[in-house]
Amino acid sequence: MAKVLMKGNEAIAEAALKAGATNYFCYPITPQTEVAEYLSRRMPEVGGVFLQGESELAVANMLFGASSTGKRVFTTSSSPGISLMQEAISYMAGAQLPAVIVNIMRGGPGLGGILPAQADYFQAVKTGGHGDYRVLVLAPSTIQEAVDLMMLAFHLADKYRNPVMMIADGMIGQMMEPVEFPEKYEEPPLPPKTWAATGAKGRDPIIIKSLYLDPNLLEKNNDILHDKYERMKKEEVRFEKYKISPKNEILLVAFGSMARICQTAIDELEKERISVGLFRPISLFPFPEKAVLDEVSKKNIGNVLVVEMSSAQMFEDVDRAAKGKKPISFYGRTGGIVPSPEDVSEQIKKLVAKRKPKTGKKAGGRK
Repeated sequence: MAKVLMKGNEAIAEAALKAGATNYFCYPITPQTEVAEYLSRRMPEVGGVFLQGESELAVANMLFGASSTGKRVFTTSSSPGISLMQEAISYMAGAQLPAVIVNIMRGGPGLGGILPAQADYFQAVKTGGHGDYRVLVLAPSTIQEAVDLMMLAFHLADKYRNPVMMIADGMIGQMMEPVEFPEKYEEPPLPPKTWAATGAKGRDPIIIKSLYLDPNLLEKNNDILHDKYERMKKEEVRFEKYKISPKNEILLVAFGSMARICQTAIDELEKERISVGLFRPISLFPFPEKAVLDEVSKKNIGNVLVVEMSSAQMFEDVDRAAKGKKPISFYGRTGGIVPSPEDVSEQIKKLVAKRKPKTGKKAGGRK
């Protein structure tokens, strides 16, 4: 199929339709509103349901209700809107209901601003709701990857009966790139949704809930969820390496749009014979801890630099995964300010300069 030029938000919307999503609930917020605008037209064309709720709280509970009937459901929002959905996301995780939630991130905290940011990392990866639960988190760096991961997200949500979140900053939502969609979407087989509440005809009623007043039953449910998250850690780790080689002096770690900017910096530094590699996590939960440790532990790597559009949120996971093997530095900007390739290059050159031994005469010595 030929590629088509699309805005990121619209490509994400179309990818959901290709994946068989039938129910979309939303509340408008910049910089993701184009998803809702696009689907207000497209969803009726494919026989699906488009509904704008009166608030993000209402939207998230609509996801719970529609998902409990076995429908493929999703929503999109931006940072403060995702905050309002956290209670219902915890309910869905506790009730083992699949849903896809897309966060086109903006600056914060609070209402913040509408420019790109990556400061919702903690909210997504550590979960912003209550209780012992996790959501599987994916982070694209291009619009094409956003399309691919969006379709994967629906499969993973059904596979694990769990909410899946895709986070991308406002740049990915607003910029345009050529994308390609499969003519026919095919995915691995999934078990039938025998758990769905579709009407008690000829069978016992199905009760979907996250409320367990008996502490032993609640603990049992938590154990089931824990085992599922451990399975995710074994089966769903995703990452990409860029120009990683034995010549690397510095290892960069970045995700999403920031990783693309780092790639440009790496390409430019290569012309100056400064060898740098990039490790890009694609799954933020499960985080690729072992793969990070493997790269950090290589003898040629002198320093690790984590680059983010936040106040060192992913840095904490990289630092933990590295287990003190190498010095780890951080560079980031917040408030919607996007570091340039030149900014990243400057930080790398500072690290390289620190590593090089000083030459010339010693104080008080001879030439």
